[in-house]
Amino acid sequence: MSAGLTPSEAARWAARSGLPLAADRHAEVAATAEHIHSVVAILRELDFGDTAPAHRADEEQHDAAV
Repeated sequence: MSAGLTPSEAARWAARSGLPLAADRHAEVAATAEHIHSVVAILRELDFGDTAPAHRADEEQHDAAV
């Protein structure tokens, strides 16, 4: 497990992605990214071997356009 994303690292990664952050948001973004990372890590450990696919190509497609 990583030591965690620091606020300055979060700011640097956001800026590299074209999403500069206000200084007061660095810590919140770092905490949110760490939470997402922990959830994804748990999901990667799950065995979905017997889980049916969520979509089948032969099923009717629905358009949500209004």
